[in-house]
Amino acid sequence: MSNEIKLEEYDDHFSDFFELVKNNSQYDSEKIEKAYTLAYEAHKNQRRRSGEPYIMHPVAVAKILYELGMDNECIIGALLHDVVEDTTYDLDFIREKFGEEVAVLVDGVTKLGKIPLSTKEEVQAENIRKMFIAMNQDVRVIIIKLADRLHNMRTLQFMPEYKQREKSLETLEIYAPIAHRLGIRAVKEELEDLAIRYLDPIAYREIESSLDMKVSEGKQFLDDIKTQIKEKLEPIMKDVTITSRVKSVHGIFRKVYIKGKNFEEIYDIYAIRIIVDSMIDCYNALGIVHDMFTPLPGRFKDYISTPKPNMYQSLHTTVLSKKGIPFEIQIRTWDMHRTAEYGIAAHWKYKIGKGGKDNLDKSLQWIHQMLENGDSAENAEDMVSSIKGDLSIDEIYVFTPKGDVKSLPKGSTVIDFAYAIHSAVGNRMIGAKIDGRIVPLDTVVKTGQVVEIITSNQQGKGPSRDWLGIVKSGEARSKIRAWFKKEKRDENIVQGKADLEHEFKRNYLRFEAGQYDEFVKKIAERQHFDSVEDFYAAIGYGGVQISRLMPGIKDEYNRNWKIKEPVAPSVNKVVKTHQTKSSDGVVVEGIDNCLINMAKCCSPLPGEPIIGFITRGHGLTVHRRDCKNVPVDIANSPEPERWISAHWDSKVKVEARSSLDVYAIDRDGVVLDITTTIVNAHVKLHTINARPINDGNCITSMSITVNNKEHLDAIIRLLSKINGVYLIERGDN
Repeated sequence: MSNEIKLEEYDDHFSDFFELVKNNSQYDSEKIEKAYTLAYEAHKNQRRRSGEPYIMHPVAVAKILYELGMDNECIIGALLHDVVEDTTYDLDFIREKFGEEVAVLVDGVTKLGKIPLSTKEEVQAENIRKMFIAMNQDVRVIIIKLADRLHNMRTLQFMPEYKQREKSLETLEIYAPIAHRLGIRAVKEELEDLAIRYLDPIAYREIESSLDMKVSEGKQFLDDIKTQIKEKLEPIMKDVTITSRVKSVHGIFRKVYIKGKNFEEIYDIYAIRIIVDSMIDCYNALGIVHDMFTPLPGRFKDYISTPKPNMYQSLHTTVLSKKGIPFEIQIRTWDMHRTAEYGIAAHWKYKIGKGGKDNLDKSLQWIHQMLENGDSAENAEDMVSSIKGDLSIDEIYVFTPKGDVKSLPKGSTVIDFAYAIHSAVGNRMIGAKIDGRIVPLDTVVKTGQVVEIITSNQQGKGPSRDWLGIVKSGEARSKIRAWFKKEKRDENIVQGKADLEHEFKRNYLRFEAGQYDEFVKKIAERQHFDSVEDFYAAIGYGGVQISRLMPGIKDEYNRNWKIKEPVAPSVNKVVKTHQTKSSDGVVVEGIDNCLINMAKCCSPLPGEPIIGFITRGHGLTVHRRDCKNVPVDIANSPEPERWISAHWDSKVKVEARSSLDVYAIDRDGVVLDITTTIVNAHVKLHTINARPINDGNCITSMSITVNNKEHLDAIIRLLSKINGVYLIERGDN
């Protein structure tokens, strides 16, 4: 039986859409029909997982774009978006038949391909970079891709369960936030709701059930509110349109399951929308509704005077009805409404050709910025994380002393704000004020605050490396790294080399003579660096986090570079193989009656890999294998015969002294909490000393007695649970 699909199977589906196109003078119906005919021919033997003819998909995507008001080329691009990727027709053929503009759109969508999840960070990062490059060239590429993803999500029930979860997570982390940034509300909300349906079906059903009850209960309530408002507004202003809505499933999911609120604490489940003719009418309407209902304090937002980055404008206020039921009121003009519903897409229908191009370019600056941030990230995982963070739907709006507003990801600090003003401001920053009060540099800013950045003109002033762990936005992180990359190359090389050697020691990587440099060179080449110095520099300024590369480095080492006896010099092999035990439970190979001391530089603990060093006149000193004073390449170090194999005697129980440095926010009672934790753990405390450090933090240094490495790790876990503690380090590293 032939697999060829007959035109009649789906011709009616296109006919309904085509009737809409023919009756709209904006579109070239002849060219659209020609594109449909080519798509039909190209996909005629293909079916979707649902069993439907494949052509149903590009037609559905084109219809979504038509409903958004997209232009002729966009509709044609949608009909042809899978032709080059899935059939025998190539891009040159598309260019010849439909022109360069359509070819660019089809090529852009084709290049995007799939965006895998974070199990393949490098592939994901490259595909995300391609997406933003395509968006940068023509934003319609991503609008077609959003419509494509929306139809795929609508038909996701035909995919395997693991694919449903994978696609839904990808949609929630990448596509829905892009739709939000582009201001396409309807697409953003539907993508989010569909994603939650597959990621957390139980929560989805619970919210859906609660919403159904709210809709049923609220219909009469909303109708009454609309009637009351209309009676007050119509005598004063013309052409008032009043609508109502119930909050989306995902909007409630975020507040209930992520922010921990009760369903009844959500004040904007019900919303009234008032659409008027002019901006003056917006503010007049606001005054009237505030006179009619009791406004809730702190729930008014003026997005008309301060638009969101995606061009959204409206007045938002939450009020209480006479019955004590809270509801939100949104007030906007018709132009604002079109932008709120269709975002960027509205510009093709209403703005292009009418002076809207400049505003469009301005609204897409965030795409250029993300490309710059992505280019400065040399670690794939960092790039993906940065873009996801910058795409975050949670945004805050903070003011400069002159009244300029800056939008930042929620959780941003005053350092993020400084870099949002300008990289030079961030680089010269020495302090900050919020609403006139000096605050620490790690202070998180909130919507509505006025932030003043204090800078210094002192030569050589620049950011601190610690800031990389404080900032939230990818923009700030990339600018800090760029400064270190440019200004401190020599320092970065030294720092990077030291960090790499320390990480190698910590992971017990040892090399024979001459192998260390060769190994590092190979790793640098694999990370696409032109030289070992560039690799060291990237580690030094934070562009590469060596700890994240270590799994791959260790795998390479174990397969091709590992030596059988990394620390046993050949000169010691001729010595008698009897053992000497110390009172500290250390077993040393081949030495008689030797005084054994514990190295103060690293304070080795039972259970940690160790090595001995013969100290003239002072016996044998035992170091941790990863001690900074133990050479990476022992066989090629000065006097290798003085390094002796040693290990702990598991039968001997010993106690050892160790030091810890506890870094915490400098709050009242933090040192008391640290001391109490140590005492309650029945740990012997020898000394303790606390002192303030920079930016409102403090360090508490202590000396304690422990049984072994596992005992110390357990103590560190207890201390890390203390409120405000953010880092614990061995003081004897």
